[in-house]
Amino acid sequence: MTLQQLRYVIAVSETGNITEAARILFVSQPSVTNSIRDLEKEIGFNIFRRKSKGVILTEAGNRFLAYARRVVEEAEILEDTFITSVDQKPRFAVSCQHYSFAVNAFVELIHTFDAKRYDFTLREEQTHEIIEDVTNMRSELGVIFLSNANESAICKILKANDLVFEELFTADPHVFLHSDHPLAEKESITLDDLKPYPYLTYEQGVYNSFYYQEEFLDSIDQDKNIRVRDRATLFNLIIGLEGYTVSSGVISHELNGDNIIAKPLEMQEKMRIGTIMRKDTVLSQYGKTYMEALKKGVK
Repeated sequence: MTLQQLRYVIAVSETGNITEAARILFVSQPSVTNSIRDLEKEIGFNIFRRKSKGVILTEAGNRFLAYARRVVEEAEILEDTFITSVDQKPRFAVSCQHYSFAVNAFVELIHTFDAKRYDFTLREEQTHEIIEDVTNMRSELGVIFLSNANESAICKILKANDLVFEELFTADPHVFLHSDHPLAEKESITLDDLKPYPYLTYEQGVYNSFYYQEEFLDSIDQDKNIRVRDRATLFNLIIGLEGYTVSSGVISHELNGDNIIAKPLEMQEKMRIGTIMRKDTVLSQYGKTYMEALKKGVK
């Protein structure tokens, strides 16, 4: 078993196609095919199941991939720490719920490690995708929130995947509104105040249970509900439809402008926002810098 074989497995898992993986890796398709076949023979099980238009991971292959990512990442950390090379390309990935402070921290990371070459990834995703990314080491860190309602269920899922949650801060729930919204002048807002207006949330796909929501108001019956997939669309609808969403209250006017404001929501609830990572992970220098930027951005 070699690092090269593990890198081949990772590339094929990400593309779902051996030919495409070979193209990205700048090697021949037979080289990737033969290398993976030799690896499967060595370990005694199939990593991939062949299909007519590509490959998918087997159940055993999915477990193997998590360890492969871990080994390759640790090797890259060793190289980054002890080998100086002008050709090195820094790599880092983070998956997060839709928080502007997470984007700000990513911007600061880029400024800190600005170079001629780098390969950094920021994924704003559904909650289950964040957990899967960190579990399978597609991302070094994830950013999610816990509440009294979802903490028990989410923590069980994290434990089952050998993930740990580290709290960044605790926030009171806030309503995000357009600055010209009829409720914009109120010091604080009640649930009754919100009833006439559309409630905007992030759609969670087939995992659309309450426990995976980014907003804890889904446990309360809202008359008007709109689900979206990205933050720009949500903010546009907040402006265009006099809608609202509920979040931590931490908002970046540099990224989102002055049209979106946050008002306290009169509700006995707390949001615990933090990071998730594999419990045996040693953060890379990029992960450490990103964590520091997160903590600084939410003080």
